[in-house]
Amino acid sequence: MFDLFKKNENKGPQDVKSLRDGLLRFIKAELQKAEGGEGGHIKGVNLFITASDNEKHIYEGAIYAADQDKFKQEIQKIADDYALELPANWALEISFDEPIPAEALRSKELDAALFIRTKDHTLLKTGSAYITILNGEAELAGYQITSEDGKINIGRERKAQVPGGFFRTNHIAFPGDSANPGNKFISRQHAHIEWDNEKGCFMLYADEGGVPPGNKIKVKTLKDDNLIKLHSTEIGHSLTDGDQIILGDSAVLEFSYHPKTV
Repeated sequence: MFDLFKKNENKGPQDVKSLRDGLLRFIKAELQKAEGGEGGHIKGVNLFITASDNEKHIYEGAIYAADQDKFKQEIQKIADDYALELPANWALEISFDEPIPAEALRSKELDAALFIRTKDHTLLKTGSAYITILNGEAELAGYQITSEDGKINIGRERKAQVPGGFFRTNHIAFPGDSANPGNKFISRQHAHIEWDNEKGCFMLYADEGGVPPGNKIKVKTLKDDNLIKLHSTEIGHSLTDGDQIILGDSAVLEFSYHPKTV
């Protein structure tokens, strides 16, 4: 069967249907190995495609690139047929032209690799983003943050004494002696941003000074123009490109995954 997928210098995968069958067989075999054949702890499947440019379109057809939920449904059907009991919220991520992580298993017959995510077996994702100060006066006009930075504190003063007598370092700091009115209602411990590896994005959280009855945090999303208010230090907001973060009364930060061009 797998002879259909073996390639030479002149020929790639035979056709879309055969390639799809090969990918599904590859995934099925690995799903059966994961968790001893029990899929309840599987959180997701990462499929990495590394086909050459002249074969990429065949792989796109095989995984229904225009509607990847169809490919997920076919994986789900296999899981149901073999009683793998995948959880209802498992996720499928398909990547083209991305480096294959060392933890992923490469197919011997196809230009593909697979990683099965569980609670204790996950891929380390990375990311970077940019913060631009639109209103208010921070130490810098803009900041670049990365997934490796850890917790990125936002507040009044670089070194701020907080309840309990401890000092907190604000990485995005608004000087307290600034005459800019946007700085007036920024708390010493207003908010922080940190990377969420599971979601693969940056998250914004309110800190003690950024929830009612203190100075507040609002986010206006570019995508649907929604206004979101953060009311808890435990529930964060997944930041998306173009989000505007309003601190206090009128200090505004713009979040982007791309550097701002002038």
